[in-house]
Amino acid sequence: MKRNELDIIQVDNVLLSIDCFREEFACDLGICKGQCCIEGDAGAPVTLDEIMSIEDIVPQIEKDLSADAMEVIRNQGVAYIDPEGELVTSIVHGKDCVFTCYDENGVCLCAIERAQREGRIHTAKPLSCWLYPIRIKKFKNGSYGVNYHRWNICTCGITKGKKLKLPVYRFLKEPLIAQFGQEWYEKLEQTALALKKQNML
Repeated sequence: MKRNELDIIQVDNVLLSIDCFREEFACDLGICKGQCCIEGDAGAPVTLDEIMSIEDIVPQIEKDLSADAMEVIRNQGVAYIDPEGELVTSIVHGKDCVFTCYDENGVCLCAIERAQREGRIHTAKPLSCWLYPIRIKKFKNGSYGVNYHRWNICTCGITKGKKLKLPVYRFLKEPLIAQFGQEWYEKLEQTALALKKQNML
């Protein structure tokens, strides 16, 4: 573990904001109804590999998508380049992710994740969605930056996280392991213990 004066914690080649350790979070879909999939002015960041995988499973999830979403996919594809030059999932009506669907309670879900959980496909939703509320940026030197992202629609997630006393890095254990590996995550946990001993958490 390395630390600088800005409270950026380094674990191997990953630079993490200390907020990933200090802040507490747990999604509360029953309250927010999945607003993160239908708010904002751009889609979720995706990689070229993710785009190729998603394109392959569109026929399996088409029945879960709206007619407007399918029209966007046919005309634009599953992703586009946003004004900042990033590849992101296509959106409908300027905000809704094309892969949104709803359950019987009106909760917005990801059609990709829903189909995966039902065993219809093996493709996972974009890692950037799975990792929220943190954002990851890869630098030219091969290192990564990991930051906790605050969004007012996620207030209920903060409330639930505090109630459960669940730090962000623990809430996101599974996707962090998917991104950086089990060995790295174990080092992350050791780093958290060291930070506590230093009274930084």
